[in-house]
Amino acid sequence: MNTTFIAGPCVIESAELLDIVANEIVRINNNLGTDIIFKASFDKANRTSINSFRGPGLERGIEMLSHIKQQYGLKILTDIHESWQAEAVSEVVDVIQIPAFLCRQTDLLVAAAKTERIINIKKAQFLSGSDMKYPVEKAREAGAKDVWLTERGNTMGYNNLVVDFRNIDDMLQIVPNVIMDCTHSVQRPGAAGGKTGGDRRFVPAMAKAAKAFGATGFFFEVHPDPDRGLSDAANMLELSKLEKVIRSVI
Repeated sequence: MNTTFIAGPCVIESAELLDIVANEIVRINNNLGTDIIFKASFDKANRTSINSFRGPGLERGIEMLSHIKQQYGLKILTDIHESWQAEAVSEVVDVIQIPAFLCRQTDLLVAAAKTERIINIKKAQFLSGSDMKYPVEKAREAGAKDVWLTERGNTMGYNNLVVDFRNIDDMLQIVPNVIMDCTHSVQRPGAAGGKTGGDRRFVPAMAKAAKAFGATGFFFEVHPDPDRGLSDAANMLELSKLEKVIRSVI
C-alpha cells in the first residue's frame, strides 16, 4: 500500500489561506511524487469555548473546498459532526472523517458509509486500538467499502494526551490503512485558558515513531503562521516544514 498523507489547516479561515496551503501541497507532490490529501474543517463543533472561531459553516465551506479540488486537482478530506451533513459533503470530498469524540455514534457512521466515500475514523481518546473494531463493523455493515483508522493519542489524566504506539499495530489487524495524526496527538486539551494547548516540536518525532510501528499514513495540520491560527494554533506544523517532515518518513 502506498503511504497516505493528509495535510491542511485545522479550520477554513479564509480562501486566501486555503490557496496558500494548496499551492505548497501541489509543489510538494510534484517534488516528492506524493499524493497529499487536502484537509480542512468547515466547522469546528467541539471548540473549548463558546467564543472560539468555528469556521464558515457547511454551505460556504463546501464551496471553498470544491474550489480547491477544481483549481489544484487535490483530493479532499473533511470531517462531519452530524449525520445530515454526510450527503452534502460527499458531493465534493474523497474522504469523510469521523471525529474522535464521535467515533461510536452509530447514525453518524452509517450516514457516512452510505455515501460510498472513503471513511476515516479517528480513534477516540478514551478507546484502545482494538476497541476500534466496533466502529469499523458499523461502517462496513452500512456499506462502506474502504475504512481507515487514525491514531491521535489517549487521555492521560487532565489536559494531556499520550500515544501508545502499540495501538497502530492493533488497528492494522482491523483495517489495512492506519494513519498517525501527528499534530492532534501533541495537544494538551483545554490547557491554555479556554483553548487547547500543545507542543508542535514533537510532531516530527511522532511521525518517525509511528512509522517504526507500521503506520501506513500520516496526518499533519499545517499553517503558514501557526501561532496566528484560529484553531489548534499550538499544535499545527509550520507549512514551511511540511516537506522536510514528509521526507523523513519516505
